[in-house]
Amino acid sequence: MENPSVGIVLEGGAMRGIFTAGVMDVLMERGVTFPACVGVSAGAAFGCNLKSNQPGRVLRYNLNYCRDRRYCSVRSLIKTGDMFGARFCYKTLPDELDIFDRDVFKSNPMQFWVVCTDVLSGKPHYQRLDEVNDDCYTWIRASASMPLVSRVVHINGGSYLDGGISDSIPIRFMERQFEKNIVVLTQPRDYIKQPASPMWLFRRALRRYPNMVTAIANRHQNYNETRDYVFSREQSGSALIICPNEPLPIGRVEHHPEVIQKTYDLGRKAAEDKLTEIFSFLQD
Repeated sequence: MENPSVGIVLEGGAMRGIFTAGVMDVLMERGVTFPACVGVSAGAAFGCNLKSNQPGRVLRYNLNYCRDRRYCSVRSLIKTGDMFGARFCYKTLPDELDIFDRDVFKSNPMQFWVVCTDVLSGKPHYQRLDEVNDDCYTWIRASASMPLVSRVVHINGGSYLDGGISDSIPIRFMERQFEKNIVVLTQPRDYIKQPASPMWLFRRALRRYPNMVTAIANRHQNYNETRDYVFSREQSGSALIICPNEPLPIGRVEHHPEVIQKTYDLGRKAAEDKLTEIFSFLQD
């Protein structure tokens, strides 16, 4: 089932994205499709499985490799500059261990967008990905590259980090094309983002990129304002929000399979509880 006027927006949040994976799998299993999806950070890294139509894949590889030091570890950070190992996550895993379906991704007409933050300007960059190649993986990696635990990603003459810094919930971007949007959040409704801490560490690590430091310092204000806007769109009937009822039990980095499974199950339940609303929203 698809409504050509309804897109889907996937917030990031590092491993909180496992909640989003649970939501996505319920939608895919019920045959719900979208003309376009925009994902930020983990919403990009996990959301690409919507376009490749691979329910269960995100949960499967996170359960299988959450304790693998190549996937995510301090050792990887020290050796490569990336907490989430770039080669393992964006080469070994999708091309050898848990195959990402390149053919379906390319043939699926759904637009798939990722959000990155340009470290020179501190502004969001929106990149459409139509087929899987090295650039595609690099754009997704850029979107999910969190400051302090990731290297700056250089691609096509630009330099980028985590899209969540500049546009954590890109609903306004999607509203340029679509009248209505389903928005998947990874924080509960009463969540209020606090200022980043410690800012001195960001200033030191990103001293070459002052506009990026400013974006990080202002992120909490922009994020909270965008959440207010999202909820206002829900009140007007232009957005349907799926989010956890309480803070998720998972950390930004998670090595415990039982916690990953629990977070995924919470995402599934949130989507299943909203199925009647989702179908009504799509049919309206």
